[in-house]
Amino acid sequence: MRQKYSIYRNVGKKILRIREYAVLDKDLKKIPSDELRQDHFSFLCEETYESEHIVSSISRGIGDLIQTLRTRNIFPISPYAGKIAESVIELYRNSENCSVELFFNDVDLVSIG
Repeated sequence: MRQKYSIYRNVGKKILRIREYAVLDKDLKKIPSDELRQDHFSFLCEETYESEHIVSSISRGIGDLIQTLRTRNIFPISPYAGKIAESVIELYRNSENCSVELFFNDVDLVSIG
């Protein structure tokens, strides 16, 4: 499955928002990942976290941050969770509103493992 996570930090509202998307249409399997458009992704879910809680988790280490970011709705597999957590740490090094999009393709995991 090809998934995308949009991660946005809003400094003024003191929140972090993660949105998860995936390519669900089987007809799109043959389209190369670099040719996918925004409308090929289906919205799956969204989680909003209080920045205070995220900062506290970051201070306790990446394992704690991963545990905080994983919820009943968003529960990425370990390799993805680690990359998401690393991206969140980078966002919190910035003092302004900022965002990042992460793209994952399960095929890449098969070729690695």
